[in-house]
Amino acid sequence: MKVRFVAGVLLAVLSIASASAQTRKTQQQDLDRYEKYAGAAIDQFDFWSLYKWKLVGPEKVVVWSTVNDAYLLTVDKPCPGLEWTKAIGVTSKQRRIVSSKFDYVSYGNGSRCQIREIRPIDYKRMLDDGEDAKK
Repeated sequence: MKVRFVAGVLLAVLSIASASAQTRKTQQQDLDRYEKYAGAAIDQFDFWSLYKWKLVGPEKVVVWSTVNDAYLLTVDKPCPGLEWTKAIGVTSKQRRIVSSKFDYVSYGNGSRCQIREIRPIDYKRMLDDGEDAKK
């Protein structure tokens, strides 16, 4: 009985470790793809609403302000738990996202991390190249 319990616990731990390794690997692959289309850092962008978002690392998230306007956000380290969150929000001042001083990615139970860098993604070119179909 005890041996079965220990074996079950070990199997569960290995399953969790395998799932998180795959998630990190997938996030890194996604980050590599988005970075190929990311431009130089900018200070701010217009933001009316969060169309969609995708986690691509422990301190990286891609947000879409419209169907075609995507931005790679890097937040300050450490940002514990961001890479595993199921929902995010983004603060904005006067309908703009501003890096370095004012705006944050919020997630979980009130956690938030300051946006350190914003890089626009040429999402139209990415789609034209068929890259986003590789999700």
